[in-house]
Amino acid sequence: MALYSCPACGMSVNTTCGACDAALVDDVLVKDDGTSVAISVCPNGHGKIKSPMCCGTDMTCTV
Repeated sequence: MALYSCPACGMSVNTTCGACDAALVDDVLVKDDGTSVAISVCPNGHGKIKSPMCCGTDMTCTV
């Protein structure tokens, strides 16, 4: 299961896909203006979400 942690305060959350229960994996979405956004993706193609945030920054995952 993916474990996302906040580098500032240490809070953590587990994330899985609601459709297939697979652990979400880190990815990056590059926007049309060239900037990037951290996202979490279902490895089985069920979709993607913006990565969780805490303390004003994206939480990180070591999966």
